[in-house]
Amino acid sequence: MKLKGQAHKYGANVDTDVIIPARYLNLTEPAALAAHCLEDLDAQFVKRVKRGDLIVAGANFGCGSSREHAPIALKAAGVGGVIAASFARIFYRNAINIGLPILECPEAVAGSEAGDNLEVDLTTGVIRNLTRETQFKAKAYPPFLLDIIAAGGLVEYTRNKLASKGVT
Repeated sequence: MKLKGQAHKYGANVDTDVIIPARYLNLTEPAALAAHCLEDLDAQFVKRVKRGDLIVAGANFGCGSSREHAPIALKAAGVGGVIAASFARIFYRNAINIGLPILECPEAVAGSEAGDNLEVDLTTGVIRNLTRETQFKAKAYPPFLLDIIAAGGLVEYTRNKLASKGVT
């Protein structure tokens, strides 16, 4: 499974209140959340992001509250994945649960700038910066997590598994 897109780079400690401000937590539709994604950090983000683009960020991405709204907003805005130096653990799990690929790779963060074109192979963990002709290695996803991401998240993965066993 490969991702390819332009980098949108941010610093450390991008918290869930910045990813989707609390004033929008009454919204439930992913498209409505996407319209406000990162607006307090980067007011032009939703206008610039293209489907499949990648966020590159410093340490502790997704810290703060445990709201699932944050990864949902990113995915609905078109973000194909997030590469960060590290993630808050609850954000990491929430991202996987909704099918948003994320990779920890401090070297890729240090070696990438906003606007760089990146290619990520989730099966090998290889991150290629096509703009700078460099390559980095993150931990590859195990097959069961690739299956969850490919299904679009844990709920769809579980539905598919149950359906394959004749359970509806």
